Amino acid sequence: MLRDPEALRARRRWFGSRLVVYGLLLVFAAIYATPALIVLLNSFRSYAEVARHGLIAWPEGFSLETWVDAWTKTCVSGMCEGIAPNFYNSLKITIPATLFSTAFGVINGYILSKWKFPGSQFIFAMIFLGVFMPPQVSLLPWAWIMGQLHLANSVYGLILIHSIQGISFTTLFCRNFFATVPDELVKAASIDGAGFWRIFWRVMLPLSPPIIIVTVIWQFTSIWNEYLFGMVFTAGYQQPITVALMSAGVGDQSATILIAAFPPLLVYFFGGRYFVRGLTQGALK
Repeated sequence: MLRDPEALRARRRWFGSRLVVYGLLLVFAAIYATPALIVLLNSFRSYAEVARHGLIAWPEGFSLETWVDAWTKTCVSGMCEGIAPNFYNSLKITIPATLFSTAFGVINGYILSKWKFPGSQFIFAMIFLGVFMPPQVSLLPWAWIMGQLHLANSVYGLILIHSIQGISFTTLFCRNFFATVPDELVKAASIDGAGFWRIFWRVMLPLSPPIIIVTVIWQFTSIWNEYLFGMVFTAGYQQPITVALMSAGVGDQSATILIAAFPPLLVYFFGGRYFVRGLTQGALK
């Protein structure tokens, strides 16, 4: 059967371009995945094995002993009780701070988008400014506040800091999302006799799951991975896991790193598609 030579050439060009594109993607994927693969393999190797064969080598055996030691025995700031206390500290900090900052962001976004009042634009501008403010700028004010409230070297102090610091982002996300909701819905509910809170609970909140998922994922990963405030305001048993990683002793470090990275990876694994969907839904609504 005869074929069109021009069509064959076009097909070859298309196939060649696809081959180049996917080849480059594989190369870049390998470059980015190699460090993670090295860390994963080393998490099954003891410190003595790494010392004998170097950092890049195949494990002699796939034992979970290094993971157990990292959880229960690795030395952090001179205390050899494992990374578990610091892991639980991060959970104690991240979960309530995420919930508080998200709740305040949803309410702020609702007010600033649907209940505008004189000065509301200025207030939003000041909140929005916090998105661009480096955290280092707020260290001294927070140090004074922590001293006045006697919350220094406490997970409760970090909960307060992250709850307040996250309001700028959550307010921005929620305000932009609620601004896309038709004002007619709020007016219709007001005509029917609904007040501020009833409109919030019955009208706005049922429309909010996409943006709430976005803010929860954003806040959880940001707070979990935060280092500066934990390093400055906590020490010893009160440190979150990101700070403890920097002060962990030699040995079991790869397993410790993976344990610390597990919660954000788990959040993105189960919620990543909802994160993208929430962003796009807010943009296209």
